[in-house]
Amino acid sequence: MSTEVRVPTLGESVSEATVATWFKKPGDSVAVDEMLCELETDKVTVEVPSPVSGILDEIVANEGDTVGVNALLAQVAEAGAAGSEETKPRKSADEAPKAAEAAEGGEGKSVDVMVPTLGESVSEATVATWFKKEGDTVAQDEMLCELETDKVSVEVPSPAAGVLGKILAGEGETVSAGGKLAVLSSGGAVTPSSEGAAPASSPAQAEAPAASGKKDVEDAPSAKKAMADAGLNRDQVQGTGRDGRVMKEDVAKAIAAGTSASKTASAPAPAQRAPVPADDAAREERVKMTRLRQTIARRLKDAQNTAAMLTTYNEVDMQAIMDLRNEYKGIFEKKHGVKLGFMSFFVKACCHALKEVPDVNAEIDGTEVIYKNYVHMGVAVGTPSGLVVPVVRDADQMSFAAIEKKIAELGTRARDGKLSMAEMQGGSFTISNGGVYGSLMSSPILNPPQSGILGMHKIQERPMVVGGQIVIRPMMYLALSYDHRIVDGKGAVTFLVRVKEALEDPRRLLMDL
Repeated sequence: MSTEVRVPTLGESVSEATVATWFKKPGDSVAVDEMLCELETDKVTVEVPSPVSGILDEIVANEGDTVGVNALLAQVAEAGAAGSEETKPRKSADEAPKAAEAAEGGEGKSVDVMVPTLGESVSEATVATWFKKEGDTVAQDEMLCELETDKVSVEVPSPAAGVLGKILAGEGETVSAGGKLAVLSSGGAVTPSSEGAAPASSPAQAEAPAASGKKDVEDAPSAKKAMADAGLNRDQVQGTGRDGRVMKEDVAKAIAAGTSASKTASAPAPAQRAPVPADDAAREERVKMTRLRQTIARRLKDAQNTAAMLTTYNEVDMQAIMDLRNEYKGIFEKKHGVKLGFMSFFVKACCHALKEVPDVNAEIDGTEVIYKNYVHMGVAVGTPSGLVVPVVRDADQMSFAAIEKKIAELGTRARDGKLSMAEMQGGSFTISNGGVYGSLMSSPILNPPQSGILGMHKIQERPMVVGGQIVIRPMMYLALSYDHRIVDGKGAVTFLVRVKEALEDPRRLLMDL
């Protein structure tokens, strides 16, 4: 018999939607809860799962059609309708797993593997890597897959011991918080080919949609219309839908960011990639940007487009700090259990200078300026996935030891991809140390909505005039990038001079001078 697939409830005051994408075509095998199509409303995107296992018999509403709540979308012929003895219709959602368990002599049950909470204001993630494949035996709490959000990577452990039955979201797919990733057979030796499971498609069928999705991604119809109305081309909009598909809300974000045609009419057209010889093309590799890298790129460009960014420079003699570290580093580590590094001196010096020049510790919100009576210090950390900025909260209230411990902890968590969203939000000022990579001089880019960022650089011995004599000193260039809309040149220079003075004579920090 056939089962009807209808439009689900779309939300309060939403009465209709557009059929954006069909993930299956008539004749395809589908599993219960497998996504059949995606609907798009004015506010959200809704995925429609299959209510039963079987064969997609007929599609009633095609892509681009407008449908109302409870309208008929398609018909699914249940597995038994095909006449197969191996795929009899199920009486309940749990009957097939139980039948499989009985066939194997097990007492197991089906356990859903769900997308965990991704963090405040984060609603979706991309499946980066599956560590297990269908049919693999897994232990409880063993890592099954890794999800990637705009900021962090999230590992998903197995909720129980058993066999990974079916993967519902493959690598590269976008999943929502609370969505289903896979089905685990707990306690029984159930495999994807167990009796009662949905018919599997052939390898060629399974690979075809993925291959076509990468080469020819169809944008949502409403997004196409919105781009046409706003005068945007496809390259100006970053798609967040499945396989990079542009959704209506993506167009709205692009317009809000100032990428409409009225603002870019005088700008040169995007550079087109020149034709590549066949022999060169064979040696190239095209890799999709990670969500983290896309976010970094977008935020850095937003900072350039929004802030009136300017950089002022100075240099600091690091001899006093190096002498102090050499004298006390052994005692410091023995007492506090952490090494005395340079970063705590810079954090302290910046906190000291921010009190004198509060504009650098403020941010613009519309037509208002928000002054921070605290210092949440962002410390830029390079990771294999890109640059992240964990925040040391209330750094102005912390000791040297507490700062060193916190920076070491956050740095380790950042490189392991374990940072939470909360640990990277709320910073009021940022320090970036390009010197660890050998940079002698650079201009850091603001971390919006902050108004200032200090760039540290490589310590290099140079001849300097001290007391009328030429001597060799360990020198470092400092760079302060600031938002000239709120920070005047005098304030920026004063801030950098105060940092220089505190670093060249650390006693000033103790005396609050």
